[in-house]
Amino acid sequence: MQEIFIFVGMLAGGLGLFMLAINMITDGLRSAAGHALRNMLGKWTSSPAHGILTGLTITAIVQSSSAVTVATIGFVNAGIISMHKSLGIIYGSNIGTTMTGWLVVIIGFKINIDVFALPMIGIGMLLRLTGGESKRAYFGLALAGFGLFFFGIDVLKDAFEGLVTTIDLTKFTVDGVAGVLMFTGIGFLITVLTQSSSAAIAITLTAATGGVVGLYAAAAMVIGANVGTTSTAAIAVIGATSNAKRVAAAHIIFNVVTGVVALLILPLLFWTVQNTEDLLGLETIPAVTLALFHTIFNVLGVLLVLPLNESLARFLDKRFVTQEEIEGRPRYLDKTVAVSPVLAVNALALELSRITTVVRRMSLEALSSEFVPSMRIRRDFIVARKLSSEVANFITQLERGMLSKEVSEQLAKVLRTEQHLLACADQALETARMQAEVENVTDEIVVEGISRFRAEVVSLMKIANPEEEDFSFTECELQLDQMQLAYDEVKAALLLAGAELRIAIPVMIDTLEQNSRIRRMPRQMVKAMRYLNEISMIAEVRLPEPEKVMETELIEAEQDDVTAEQ
Repeated sequence: MQEIFIFVGMLAGGLGLFMLAINMITDGLRSAAGHALRNMLGKWTSSPAHGILTGLTITAIVQSSSAVTVATIGFVNAGIISMHKSLGIIYGSNIGTTMTGWLVVIIGFKINIDVFALPMIGIGMLLRLTGGESKRAYFGLALAGFGLFFFGIDVLKDAFEGLVTTIDLTKFTVDGVAGVLMFTGIGFLITVLTQSSSAAIAITLTAATGGVVGLYAAAAMVIGANVGTTSTAAIAVIGATSNAKRVAAAHIIFNVVTGVVALLILPLLFWTVQNTEDLLGLETIPAVTLALFHTIFNVLGVLLVLPLNESLARFLDKRFVTQEEIEGRPRYLDKTVAVSPVLAVNALALELSRITTVVRRMSLEALSSEFVPSMRIRRDFIVARKLSSEVANFITQLERGMLSKEVSEQLAKVLRTEQHLLACADQALETARMQAEVENVTDEIVVEGISRFRAEVVSLMKIANPEEEDFSFTECELQLDQMQLAYDEVKAALLLAGAELRIAIPVMIDTLEQNSRIRRMPRQMVKAMRYLNEISMIAEVRLPEPEKVMETELIEAEQDDVTAEQ
């Protein structure tokens, strides 16, 4: 019974360290990564071939495809590289992991980076504690995360060490397809339990060399180990972003497809291995045969998947789609309207109206929040950012030669509107974020003034809706004056209450700052409405017919989701 408790405790601790490491790596990379790192990774993954070479090289050095996969997921999760560019690294890491077999053959042992785990944790945390808020500190956090990752894997290995060693492979015999599948399952199970395909392959090569299992059985175990390494990626993306989940899915699809193909053509692969051994003059021993087999079937997998890389990327783009990604896709911007300046301005105005709706919803949510920002505010902020980016990208794609002075002025107003809306969104998010830090005021006069001021802000944000038929910019300006009057009154009441010590001075200062932040929200919104109103009047903006909207959305659903990579 005691052994069971120890096993469960080590299992839980190893997984806990593993998940903590993933979060540390992601947070550290997100904060530490500057333009230099982005540019470097961009060059390394500028094409699928470059990505494959990068994944192969790094995996061959660190001797862990799991570590490379997790690092890649961390980069994608942190937004440093795109999901599309990461696929090459995933392919290359599978070829790189075949170096374990060759090291066993050539050297007799595998390089084990686990011995560096504790120094990495120590150095990383030293950099984090002494670096303040610098990039060095966040790099230290990521470094400590990598150390914890390897340490967690080591704990998992120790937890399952006794279990793995108790598997007596001599009890099993290969009997046709069922036997091959059985040994494939054994290789998969060993990799999942140890969280290391390298360890599973080393065990397999040792067993084959000692005559415990035959070549076909050992080959099936190698295939199972190759598929089993996907469990690391599956664990790593728990709670991660959609793109990180897509990377893990690509890793799983690639390994499973490669494994299935290898099993289907197992005799042909062994024929290829034997001919390659003769051609290269290699020693015909089980360890060499299996190492070469592992390399050939992984290279074959890359050759099979690489021509389908773009199709796989498009398939993954449509998976794990979040609500903010759906709302963040432009509804009116496409190539068909870009050919005409008039249509382009009309489409931009309609898209700005969508952004306005999202930002207004954010602002109202921020005013009703009493504690930390809700998930809805965070999602809306992401949506507003995505749509804003799409508006800016669409404008840059318009041909400069076909734009008249009038159209150029309208595009300038579009950009101004976009910037004011983003400023309003920033203030809404910051208002909600600072809500919990501002201590509640108990003075009745001040409380009444704050309530009246917020009510005026809410009224203004509600009528600032260009999608309503009775929308009036003049009414927005009048309401803005009412809001400003309420702000001035509550500011005076706060200053007087602070002077008379009816409220603490720090509370007064925090409340004044929060009110000022709230006031900036509707001011930015009204500025955006001014420009959007001018654009709509000049361009005579019209909504497309409902049937056309539905048709456009169906076409967009079938088109490549280019925005996901952007």
